[in-house]
Amino acid sequence: MNNIDSTRSNFFPNAKPSTKNTGRANQVNLKSNSYEKQKYIDSYTKRDAKVEIPEAVRDFSKIKKVADAAEVDNTQKIAALKKQIADGTYKVDYDALADKILGEEFSV
Repeated sequence: MNNIDSTRSNFFPNAKPSTKNTGRANQVNLKSNSYEKQKYIDSYTKRDAKVEIPEAVRDFSKIKKVADAAEVDNTQKIAALKKQIADGTYKVDYDALADKILGEEFSV
């Protein structure tokens, strides 16, 4: 057998080991769904069940909420471009296109 303290429960890592080894059945003798059992469980989970969310994750969450709320309606712009293409009046800005391609290619 290994050197693990058998009197300490693995379920609550910060729990203090008991002074006597009375076995699992006698450690907590509380009725199911009782107020005392709820208080007993709460006293351990408040200390052991903590989650810390990094600030960067919170910032990302806020940014995502704002971006999702700011829905952009491009239907008029798309309709105007389709009309220009169909009429043959759409002119490609080759300098802007080249800048965009080079920007995508060299921004690593």
